[in-house]
Amino acid sequence: MTMPETEVRSLVSPVEHRADGEKTTATGYAVIFGEVADIAGYFDEVIARGAFTNSLKTADVRAYFNHDRGRVLGRVSAGTLRVKEDAKGLAVEIDLPDTSDGRDVRTLIERGDVSGMSFRFNVVREMWDESGEKPLRTLLEVEIGEVSIVSEPAYEGTSVAMRSLDAARKEKRQQNFNAAAHRVGMKVSLDLQMRARSKA
Repeated sequence: MTMPETEVRSLVSPVEHRADGEKTTATGYAVIFGEVADIAGYFDEVIARGAFTNSLKTADVRAYFNHDRGRVLGRVSAGTLRVKEDAKGLAVEIDLPDTSDGRDVRTLIERGDVSGMSFRFNVVREMWDESGEKPLRTLLEVEIGEVSIVSEPAYEGTSVAMRSLDAARKEKRQQNFNAAAHRVGMKVSLDLQMRARSKA
């Protein structure tokens, strides 16, 4: 069985923090539903509302700083990370740890040096539309693996998505070929029936 390939997407959007006693919580959005993103000039991409619903039921999502798995900031199963879909998008709350990374991230947010959030995902269901100037990819369902507070939001996994577009194009070509072959087959069958009737 081939495992799905992981992609990363980032959102340049302010990350905020709030203090509650000794606890500092970082908040923001890793995704805005319905917002069209240009992916390296190759295609546009939009994430549909509800794309995370199934995954969030069971995923033990972790939060990192800059996707570095050695710099853990929170985890769903520990209650230090909350990830949920709301009307706007994928909302993230991280109770920053009292560690050097946690304190660094808090300071970076306060200074405005941190410029966004990002998430790592695998595609479960997608749809491609090539009727416009650029192909449009709609992510209908994804499996989320992690969220990150990032200092330099960047898009990764474009080559993976391009392979997905190629596969969608091949499938469409095959469907068109099958439909054409079916029409030709029906026409040949009808011609043969007409000839048989004319000889009868």
